[in-house]
Amino acid sequence: MERRPLLGANEGYQEEDETLTEKEIDAIVTVTPERHFTKNLAIAIAACVSGSSFMLGYNTGVVNTPATIIKDFYNTSYHRRQGNASSGSQGNNSSEYLSTTSISILWATTVSIFALGGMIGGLSAGYWCNRYGRKGALLRNNLLHVVSAALMFSSRFAYSYEMMIAGRLLVGVCAGINSGAAPLYLSEIAPTSLRGFAGVFNQLAITSGVLVSQILGLDFVLGTKELWPYDLGATVIPIAIMLCLLPCCPESPRFLMLVTMDEDEAEKALIWLRDTDDVGEELEEMRSEAEKQKRMQKFAFMDLFRDKLLREPLTISVVLQLTQQFSGINAVIYYSTEIFRSAGLSAHNAEYATIATGGVNVVMTLVSAFIMDKAGRRFLLLIGVGGLFIFSAVLAVSLILIKNFSIAWLSYLAIVAVIGYIIAFASGPGSIPWFMVAEIFSQGPRSAAVSVSTMVNWFSNFTVGLVFPLLNELLIHQYSFLPFVVLLFVFLIFIYRRVPETKGKTIEQILLLFKRPETMVYERIIQQDSNNKSYTRLENRDSSEDS
Repeated sequence: MERRPLLGANEGYQEEDETLTEKEIDAIVTVTPERHFTKNLAIAIAACVSGSSFMLGYNTGVVNTPATIIKDFYNTSYHRRQGNASSGSQGNNSSEYLSTTSISILWATTVSIFALGGMIGGLSAGYWCNRYGRKGALLRNNLLHVVSAALMFSSRFAYSYEMMIAGRLLVGVCAGINSGAAPLYLSEIAPTSLRGFAGVFNQLAITSGVLVSQILGLDFVLGTKELWPYDLGATVIPIAIMLCLLPCCPESPRFLMLVTMDEDEAEKALIWLRDTDDVGEELEEMRSEAEKQKRMQKFAFMDLFRDKLLREPLTISVVLQLTQQFSGINAVIYYSTEIFRSAGLSAHNAEYATIATGGVNVVMTLVSAFIMDKAGRRFLLLIGVGGLFIFSAVLAVSLILIKNFSIAWLSYLAIVAVIGYIIAFASGPGSIPWFMVAEIFSQGPRSAAVSVSTMVNWFSNFTVGLVFPLLNELLIHQYSFLPFVVLLFVFLIFIYRRVPETKGKTIEQILLLFKRPETMVYERIIQQDSNNKSYTRLENRDSSEDS
């Protein structure tokens, strides 16, 4: 087994060549009381994800179902600008209407500019989180969300597709900021034993948002020529929920202790979240991290790339985000309606089947929340990405044989592959990349690392959204899933070789896995819990005492 060095030279410390195995690192614990899921923690999680993660999912899917209606609105808007007040059907003078190519370009811009905004917001998420706090960033960002919702809602009545596109850009920026701030807040308000459970709610809210947007976009709900603006404007409801609930919740205790240095407020936040006064051990752990942070050189953004001890966790964070987006999940969802139709379903029933797969995604993400802190992140990533690799291969082969040899029954195998794809994605690869980045960095570089990984996620999202339709429609057609098969195999090997298990580990333990400078000098102490069970604990001692 690989052994990891722990440095120290004076009496009472480990010698420089003494090493720890991963099992020994697992035994290094900060003894804290067993935490349970409290009502206050549930309120904080619901307040956080309602106006952030749910919004991300909702705005991802909201324009898909009423796409044809919105394109007609673009054409009508252009027609009115040519001096035609009526919005009737296209007449003899086709120059008064947009060409098919122009409509396609406008629509592609409408869809893709959301991800472009996400890149901008994602890269700035770290600044927002450090400048205003995790809670403060979420609240201020949602005020921008109101503006974006107003732009998209009003575009129909102003006959302005420019307002629609501007609204999509702004809501993308908001989604990018939220996709960094929400997982960070969830990770920092949850106790160690529930960190994975709380983190999964970010992805659960995203998948729920996509599902709700698909349902509301149906033609007998809000997907009509008259009601589609209300489909876009419905985002004010989750915004209102967050703006009502989140001010009642505390700021992240770690932010209060380690950034603003306000120990009293950090203690109050912990007491509220844990619903108990017994928070001394958690407070002591954060106090210890704060002391280490004071002795360290002030972190600069470029240290993420210059410091070799930070590059490993940064590489892991980035590759996990690439795994999520290049898994092909968005392409599967994009292609699923056609697969269902090829199996004999009508156009409407194929749409309902696609919505049903969204329901499967929500249910399986919820299931993963309950096993995340038992099975572990690494195990679920291996199972999930391994499943994605298998089902992507099955789907790719099925589509090739269906197209080349007209083997109709393989459509049913393709449907099984689509459902398997969704289940495998929801089991871990969908949720873990969002919150694991917050687990494997200390407080100093954490916000910057979240910014970088979030920006990579949105860039990957943008790339897949741009490239896959081209591969599918213009270049390699039925072979378009083969690149995902190859990439998933590479990601599976990387996860097996490089990604550590963070389940149940404190920040102190996780830092040891990457041999950070702030973890180099420790003292072994035998400590007993209330059941007289002994634990080996490494406790930092100021280097000034070494002489």
